[in-house]
Amino acid sequence: MSAFDLPWLVADIGGTNARFGLVTSPGARPSHVAVLAGADYDTLPEAVAAYLAEHAGGVRPGAACLAVAGPVDGDRYTLTNSAWSGSASDLGLPYAVLLNDFEALAVSLPHLEPGDLASLGGPEPAHGVKAVLGPGTGLGVAGLVPADGGWTPVPGEGGHVTVPVFDDREREIVRALHAGGLDHVVAEHVLSGPGLVRLHRALAEVNGVNPPSLSVSDIVARMDDSLCAETVEVFCGMLGSFAGNVALTLGARGGVYLGGGVLPRIVERVRTSDFRARFADNPDMAGYLSAIATTLIVAPQPALTGAAAWLAQRATRELGSARERIELPPIGQR
Repeated sequence: MSAFDLPWLVADIGGTNARFGLVTSPGARPSHVAVLAGADYDTLPEAVAAYLAEHAGGVRPGAACLAVAGPVDGDRYTLTNSAWSGSASDLGLPYAVLLNDFEALAVSLPHLEPGDLASLGGPEPAHGVKAVLGPGTGLGVAGLVPADGGWTPVPGEGGHVTVPVFDDREREIVRALHAGGLDHVVAEHVLSGPGLVRLHRALAEVNGVNPPSLSVSDIVARMDDSLCAETVEVFCGMLGSFAGNVALTLGARGGVYLGGGVLPRIVERVRTSDFRARFADNPDMAGYLSAIATTLIVAPQPALTGAAAWLAQRATRELGSARERIELPPIGQR
């Protein structure tokens, strides 16, 4: 087997779950999708081997693209919210490449269909630089830049910037988080799944109440609980400010897209929250931000779509270059 022989393995490796799929032809959506719990495996290669054996019929992929929730350095990765680290070469495949998970999500944007998206306000998305961000186990950020008739993804670690605060209540929340042991509160500490739980506890302290410990699912489900409702409202407002900051930083006139595992559960609550107002609430750049679309990605596995698109583009480029090297006559015979 040689590089880029089909099928291809695609993966979205988060701090909690590892999602896998197979691409059986260039341009096809991933099939044989399975979600494995990261805690069940000591290493990424073990999880890959389990997926291929138990969910993919024991096939051997010719190429793989793995989107990982953490910084990528060449062929090496370290997950931000998991103990997994290592090299793509550990998989023993003919070709394996790593992307940051939100880099893969950015690559997916031109390949998503209308049913994969839900508007959160603003005009129709325009052509131009796009930003993608979202709360899951962590808070991811990436960009997508038009280049040479296509697109170039720009990975980043924007979830680790200082948390945006808007009013006295949010400043009190940050003080409570400091008192709880966080020396420096970054956006991911509140704008993520674990952050939502942390935000709920901090708001309880600010309000002088002692609620039970709740999971993310509990918090978003208890719409008749005033503290849970306030937690979701504050979460959406702070996310709006953060998304506006990302839009300004990247010049994302082509739209800001939100992904991650938390928001698809609360689409209507995001729409009716202060998210959009906070997104555009900038004294100097309100007009600029108001002209930028905000869109929620509701596709079930968009990072797998991005990884598949990345492999298809790279295979076309690599195999095209190989044909040129084989078919091009010597210089003296041209």
